[in-house]
Amino acid sequence: MSKTNSNADRFRKQAIAGELEEPVTEARNLARKLGLDPYPVKYWIIDYDEMNELIAYGGFQSRYPHWRWGMQYDRQQKQGQYGGGKAFEIVNNDNPAHAFLQESNTIADQKAVITHVEAHSDFFANNEWFGLFTSGRSDDDQVNAAAMLERHARAIDDYMSDSEIDRAEVEKWIDHCLSLEDNIDQHRVFERRLDVDGPIDDLDDDIAEKLDELGLSDEVKGEVFDEEWLEKLEEADESVTFPEEPQKDVLAFVREHGKQYDDEAGRAVEMEEWQRDVLDMMRAEAYYFAAQKMTKVMNEGWAAYWESTMMTDEVFAGDDEFVNYADHMAKVLASGGLNPYSLGMELWEYVENRTNRRQVLENLLRVEGISWRNLMDVVDFDDVLDELEAPEALETITADTLDALEEVPAEWVDRDALEAAREGEIDVDAYPWKVLTYEGLARRHYSLVKRQHRGFLSRVSQNDLEQIGRYLFDDARYESVAAALADVEFTAGWDRMFDIRESHNDVTFLDEFLTQEFITENNYFTYEHSKATGQFHVASDAAEDVKKKLLLQFTNFGKPTIAVYDGNYNNANELLLGHQYNGVMLDLGQARETLKRIFELWGRPVNLLTIVKEVNEHDIEVAKRRNREPEAEEQGKLLRYDGGEVTVEDVPWDEVDHLAADDVDYDTKPDEWLA
Repeated sequence: MSKTNSNADRFRKQAIAGELEEPVTEARNLARKLGLDPYPVKYWIIDYDEMNELIAYGGFQSRYPHWRWGMQYDRQQKQGQYGGGKAFEIVNNDNPAHAFLQESNTIADQKAVITHVEAHSDFFANNEWFGLFTSGRSDDDQVNAAAMLERHARAIDDYMSDSEIDRAEVEKWIDHCLSLEDNIDQHRVFERRLDVDGPIDDLDDDIAEKLDELGLSDEVKGEVFDEEWLEKLEEADESVTFPEEPQKDVLAFVREHGKQYDDEAGRAVEMEEWQRDVLDMMRAEAYYFAAQKMTKVMNEGWAAYWESTMMTDEVFAGDDEFVNYADHMAKVLASGGLNPYSLGMELWEYVENRTNRRQVLENLLRVEGISWRNLMDVVDFDDVLDELEAPEALETITADTLDALEEVPAEWVDRDALEAAREGEIDVDAYPWKVLTYEGLARRHYSLVKRQHRGFLSRVSQNDLEQIGRYLFDDARYESVAAALADVEFTAGWDRMFDIRESHNDVTFLDEFLTQEFITENNYFTYEHSKATGQFHVASDAAEDVKKKLLLQFTNFGKPTIAVYDGNYNNANELLLGHQYNGVMLDLGQARETLKRIFELWGRPVNLLTIVKEVNEHDIEVAKRRNREPEAEEQGKLLRYDGGEVTVEDVPWDEVDHLAADDVDYDTKPDEWLA
């Protein structure tokens, strides 16, 4: 690129940034009015190629040298060119957060992504799962991921540039580490470095101490007590099994106890310092990105919900931008597959509506003469919704209607802002929300009276109504429906959403709110591949089946849960891993290749216990003739890689019984975090 073009590009970006200065400021102000508490955000304007580079790098400008980034960049470019997809922005979890906006976005798009980013930043700052990475740090829990990743990039680049280290070996070692990047214990507070010790190392220390007591020279020790003799001595000693409990953080385990395999010596030797350092870095990055993987549906749904609230309900998109924004949002929510934006937003709206409905129903059931048995017959829900409509003074706020705000409850109005608006210091026609409080905005945007949700209140089942009525505290009574509705807390829905945002991850979020009502209303169902027909077909629309299928896709990032069961398997320093089987089989082909990677990190044979479903070919033919699915039989398997070949053998059920879940274990979270 010529210097002239470079300057022109810089000035163009400065011009775009100047246009966005007011939207950025006001989006932050509106977000805070709505109750959000985001990290500070720094916004950057970038071009198409820069956006693809950032996406390839996971949202950061600097990552360690590796082929995976080039592959992801190429995939992203092809998706944009041939798949019709467009990345509008990317934001990273950092304090301050950094958001990158594509310069080709329209102003409506830019406003949309700015409001979206503010909600993401709020989620980063307040969700407990993101706190697991920073808890216990000495720098006041400040996130500085960009600096950490920059340090990693420099360190790995230095190793690759070191004349005594083969660059290809560093890249290969990173590949080995990345094969385990999802095999961490994402439910525990992250600890940066771990001591390299344990039962095997204790054995080595004991032997070394005995040799020292003999007073032999190093030369004699080396000639007589060679490594092979020491290994035999260890094997003759009492069998040592560790860890005491299965360990999910496989990366930490191989970091503490692993070795590297020396081809020339034909045995395991200690890792080089750079190898253990790279393992540390890969593990830290795995923990950093874990929270984002664990909360994809919640986080994207949260951002989509508040973006819509700001852009549509508060008309942050101007009249000339609204159609463009509506098209933008429709494309995001309509993208195919399991769409975290649409699923997440629908679930957040359901949380809000369900909370608001319950409170309204509780108040109505406290009215004299109304019970859960007769409520549906004696209450006119259209009248109830009319009563719940926001006052006109809140619905329409302009410079000419400010006096009408004197007639609404004081807690709904920001008095200082109202006076500033009267003085002309606030453009209330453009930003009416500035004269309202959080309570006033909740009243103005009460969910049950929105056109798309007006049927939600009356859709309550008789069973739910009975449950509410039977367990209702008799702490208040009302003489009329009007009196009951006047006592409704209009912030209840939002307050509940903020509580859930703090404590849940995708698994617990789906487990609690993916109800039969939600599934039926939104037409969710499961489908599966038929061995009999060779085609996919709808399997079920029952809530239990849909929930189970979705939860399995989010448990452990949607990856198999593997744990370390023995670091001294067969008393031979072999590694025994176990696949915690929940009804979904491992891909044995991928498992074979992964074992080869883990062998490089352990330096000795690696074993994996799992359970597979086997179907007899004869049973398949019979099932086809009878138009039904063949019944599969579960069988225990032991895969083993010794550095030369992978072997697979059947094992008795009692050797794998402990791996099979009686019920599906979604491996969720500490109970006290449930909101």
